[in-house]
Amino acid sequence: MTIREAKPADFDAIWPIFCEVARAGDTYAYPRDIAREQAFELWMNSPRKTLVFEDQGEILGSYYLKTNQSGPGAHVCNCGYMVASAARGRGIAAAMCEHSQDLARALGYRAMQFNFVASTNEGAVRLWLKLGFETVGRLPRAFDHPTQGYVDALVMYKWLAD
Repeated sequence: MTIREAKPADFDAIWPIFCEVARAGDTYAYPRDIAREQAFELWMNSPRKTLVFEDQGEILGSYYLKTNQSGPGAHVCNCGYMVASAARGRGIAAAMCEHSQDLARALGYRAMQFNFVASTNEGAVRLWLKLGFETVGRLPRAFDHPTQGYVDALVMYKWLAD
């Protein structure tokens, strides 16, 4: 198993994962009917880095890392992670999050912030807390969950320096 920087051609393998997650509509604030070109821009072009998690040449997950704010906030990064449903429960999200923290430090970031975590995404919330993130904000009814209606979105943060 390896985590490596994504190449544009990797999006052929990332797209089914991205599409599955976006269509579910229960974790990311992306349009459920997002077009491939828009997804490519969001996942591959906009971030500072995009990486893939591979096992025996098969891409099972991906994450991006980008600067969260410019200027005085440029020391804080943001990441997003997606894992193929068939590969969930194998520690891939944890491995990618730990890798992203090391990469963020190497790139000079001093903190990592998740801006909009659906409170109903209990697995992710539990994992982020286990990996040292704190819930520093709660946005009441900010996420429109497809089956649970308006639920809270969490802002989660971890200081990486020191």
